Amino acid sequence: MMLLAGDIGGTTVRLALVSPKDGPRKFLVEREYPSADFKGLKPAVEAFLAKADGKPSSACFSVAGPVVGGRAHLTNLPWDIDEATLAADLGLRRVDLINDLKAIAHAVPHLEPDEAEVINVGEATEHAPIAVVAPGTGLGEAFLIWDGRGYVACSSEGGHADFAPTNSLQAGLWSFLNDRFRRVAYERVCSGSGLPDVYDFVRSRDPSSESAEFSAALRAAPDRTPVIVEAAVSHAATNPLAAQTLRVFIDVLGAEAANLALKVLATGGVYLAGGMPPRLLPQLRDGAFMRAFTSKGRFSGLLQNVPVKVVTINAALLGAAIYGLEQKPGR
Repeated sequence: MMLLAGDIGGTTVRLALVSPKDGPRKFLVEREYPSADFKGLKPAVEAFLAKADGKPSSACFSVAGPVVGGRAHLTNLPWDIDEATLAADLGLRRVDLINDLKAIAHAVPHLEPDEAEVINVGEATEHAPIAVVAPGTGLGEAFLIWDGRGYVACSSEGGHADFAPTNSLQAGLWSFLNDRFRRVAYERVCSGSGLPDVYDFVRSRDPSSESAEFSAALRAAPDRTPVIVEAAVSHAATNPLAAQTLRVFIDVLGAEAANLALKVLATGGVYLAGGMPPRLLPQLRDGAFMRAFTSKGRFSGLLQNVPVKVVTINAALLGAAIYGLEQKPGR
């Protein structure tokens, strides 16, 4: 009996068929679609199954939003999803919805050595809590705790907690974003959707530094984030605004990853996941991230010893596959 596993994000829908025999890593079929192409999850699944060889009996979807009572409303996509309704509409025995960060966290204990890159070696405390921070379209956070037999993944919406500036530049950014949005959460700064707003602030401090060519590229882009990231990564010397935008992003990511580590005492390690960290490995390793991560006064020594790794695979899809295969067919 096959499982349909899915990672449902604000930008992309990733779906895969998985068999218990082959396990959660060997997908029989895998495809991804732009989320904006569909008005809900049901038509996306139907499009996938129409071209897939095989019919699943159950499904597990990681979704970018809180799951309460088997229902979810995606944070960055106008979709409402209900487990029972989706199961009935698709003719499945069971549908499980789990928060995307819970899915990523669920996958963390199962990661192979080549599925994560080290940012800080540290020394993990056995069975200690583990923190997960994932900047993608939004900013997701989760953590794992040991229950005596294994790690249990716990959901969080910490990315929507209030942004706390750590220097005068970030204080100016807070003021700029507060005027624009009337509330500034970490996701407004430290995510793919927030990066263009950070760029707008940086540009507002020195508008003459933006070239006419780059200004035109931004105006023509349906999504400014990839344009800004590419300029910061590949043309930092000639595009100081994009470079500074990325520096702010990394500084805030380091500070907030440490905030979560302190809140759950994640001496078992911190994992950076989501779409952005794998793209930014050289920048995450140049020292700025760890300076922000360890800049916590009396607790800087504790944080210096926390292992930090970047997850380089789609852990949300893997986590959904693992979780789905663990469930019993019936309710």
